[in-house]
Amino acid sequence: MPGRTLAMDFGTSNSAAAILDGDTPLRLPIESGAETLPTAVFFPADRSNMRIGAAAAEALIEGEEGRYMRALKSVLGTALFHESRLVGGRRRTLADIVTAFIAEVRRRAEAAAGRPFTRALSGRPVHFHTADPERDARAEADLRACYLAAGFEDVRFMFEPEAAALASHGLGQRGELGLIVDIGGGTSDFSVFRAEGNRVEILASHGIRLGGTDFDHAISMAHAMPHLGHGGQLRRSFGEGLTQVPNAIYVDLSTWAKIPFVYAPETLRLVRDMVRNAVDPQRMGRLETVIEAELGHELAFAVEAGKISANGAGRAGGIDMGFIEPGLSAAISAASLDAALAEFRGRLRTAMEETLRFARVAPQGIGSVILVGGSSLMDLVSAEARAVCPEARLSRSEAFTAVVDGLALATAQTVSGEAGRVG
Repeated sequence: MPGRTLAMDFGTSNSAAAILDGDTPLRLPIESGAETLPTAVFFPADRSNMRIGAAAAEALIEGEEGRYMRALKSVLGTALFHESRLVGGRRRTLADIVTAFIAEVRRRAEAAAGRPFTRALSGRPVHFHTADPERDARAEADLRACYLAAGFEDVRFMFEPEAAALASHGLGQRGELGLIVDIGGGTSDFSVFRAEGNRVEILASHGIRLGGTDFDHAISMAHAMPHLGHGGQLRRSFGEGLTQVPNAIYVDLSTWAKIPFVYAPETLRLVRDMVRNAVDPQRMGRLETVIEAELGHELAFAVEAGKISANGAGRAGGIDMGFIEPGLSAAISAASLDAALAEFRGRLRTAMEETLRFARVAPQGIGSVILVGGSSLMDLVSAEARAVCPEARLSRSEAFTAVVDGLALATAQTVSGEAGRVG
């Protein structure tokens, strides 16, 4: 029965929950004053209760002692997801943490709706991992296990862009073909659909592992990390000559899901050795500050804010790094942002073209391109969509809630068995 099914969009950056109220999606207030909840957790050092969403970010920003984690969805299907680590005073796996997050969302949803939920209809990307069916299947199995461990008796999955098509098809004209372009925090997903009244026919869906966290990583590496010594040189400990600063620590420090694991004693020892041998010890000393004071997430948030400030022709901003060193800032402009993200343009365009090919539809056959997902707000996304379908109208659906709205609509179909893509 639909009333016992919770629609849940467990996203890389944000999550949401909804139910079907008659024929209308009803988003549940699982975060105070907001329709979405940041997919983030914080474990206080004093072993008190885990915090999620905005409360997790507030604890981090206020400097409370503990462990902050974000972008957990990106680790599904990997060995890291099941590795046990000391978090919040006891050993946990990322699977344990995702389960606890889903259980808390379920609790809040039940409190808001005034009834229990025994079933879940969850969104999932078309591919968690590009061109790796085995890992992709493992990722869905990981997520299913977390839902079941969180107390749901049954969980089904629906491709996120297909859910978005259910919620957004009214933006197009009756009978025309539409293309959903759903760019989230971790993946880019696409569906070609035809709308006939309230019925949506999916012709093809496709996706790649590329999203906003990849954008943040590239921007951080290009703009912020050089101020911490990336690209510099080290004097050799033995013998003469110079060697390049190792790249790996900067890669991890600019990757949301890996930041918590940078704060290890062996990493700090390595960085201190690099400071002693650095040709530019001032910049390398900033890296030591970041690792020692565990400022990686503050830096990631600053990069994300800088990305937003520079998004748009002629716009410029900065990445405020004053929490590392007073007055420190990395300049960022629309041009430098575009240069940092240039490598992703071809991948986005190719994925859209492949989706059309899978649907056996020519670009001129698409009447409407609908942008969904927080990262679809980036200019390069709309530019590539226009390049692929130059004759189509470009419109934006509800960037952060189209998927959960569509999932809520699909809960009725999971009962009647009419949704072929739900399973």
